[in-house]
Amino acid sequence: MVMRRKEAKDYGTKKLIEGVFKQGDRCLIVEDVVTSGSSILETVKDLNREGIKCRDAIVLLNREQGGEKHLERHGIKMHAILTLTELIKYLFEEKCVDQEMVDKVKNYITENQVNEAVLEKPVIISRVKMPFTERLKLAKNSVASKLFDIMSSKQTTLCLAIDLTNSTAILNMAEEVGPHICALKTHIDIMEDFHSNFIPPLKDIAERHNFLLIEDRKFADIGKTVELQYSKGLYQISSWASLVTAHSIMGKGVIDGLKLAPGLTERGVFLLAEASSAGNLMAESYSKETVKLATEHSDVVAGIVCQNPLFLDQPGLLQLTPGVKIETAGDGLGQQYNSPEQVVLERGADVVVVGRGITEAKEPATAAELYKKILWKAYSRRVAK
Repeated sequence: MVMRRKEAKDYGTKKLIEGVFKQGDRCLIVEDVVTSGSSILETVKDLNREGIKCRDAIVLLNREQGGEKHLERHGIKMHAILTLTELIKYLFEEKCVDQEMVDKVKNYITENQVNEAVLEKPVIISRVKMPFTERLKLAKNSVASKLFDIMSSKQTTLCLAIDLTNSTAILNMAEEVGPHICALKTHIDIMEDFHSNFIPPLKDIAERHNFLLIEDRKFADIGKTVELQYSKGLYQISSWASLVTAHSIMGKGVIDGLKLAPGLTERGVFLLAEASSAGNLMAESYSKETVKLATEHSDVVAGIVCQNPLFLDQPGLLQLTPGVKIETAGDGLGQQYNSPEQVVLERGADVVVVGRGITEAKEPATAAELYKKILWKAYSRRVAK
């Protein structure tokens, strides 16, 4: 016997299908009640993914609302122990129900047939197969639309993580690699010589080279505190960073704080659903709730920071994936790297974050151009019809 879980657990075997089986095994599905047959077809789909073949299903009660025909159209023969008509007939014969109830049930069956046009859901093209020029029209956040447009026009998905501590070094690096990137990600609070005079030339470089500024602040507090952290204090992030990152652990309040703060009219948020560091505590359930929060507030949320394609049916959102390097060895401090091709083709990345692979290179501009070409080639392969 095998069992299909409603969702895979993030502990134990972590499998959706539990039990003893091997590729090519045949499986008989046992179900209690069938109305449309959709739950059986979902089970068949998951079993087929594991290499288990299905052709038949035994059910206790066929409600006679179209499920048998629906299953047959998809190659599944249904064997019912009882139909609803037979059941109500037996109950009437045993004087458990009266004629009025028999008539009600018959009318219910007639009037509540499953609409197969509704059951056959339209094919949804996965966001990873859609070009950016199509997805920008579906983005509800204006900064996300702008980023899609920049990536398309510059033919780059490269975001540079510029984790340098000196203002002159940051500006020089931004100027040098600017032609090859779609976004520049900062950690403004690690700068040793920050001054408000640093911001205007940084914004000027971004405008001239057509890339966006992302402040990787990772906000995680109550809404009012986040509002102040975002707009006040030494850095006044809301006045210059088009995009920021935030944790979803504090819920909707974080998004509200970022939305209501004074600053740039157009702004976007990347919510963290997964991390590239070894041993992080972001469980599968947390990631799912983060995606849900992002889709519910996509007017503010531009995308999701993750390592896997968690939201294939949301083409208006961007996947930002950090931890990318051509040489994929870790740094000894928990950082784990994936190759550029892997994150685009296998993990669904739209915006790819590269840091030390460029900032520590002998010729950062050359390295940035190399990453840009590799990433764009992988993206082009991904969306090829």
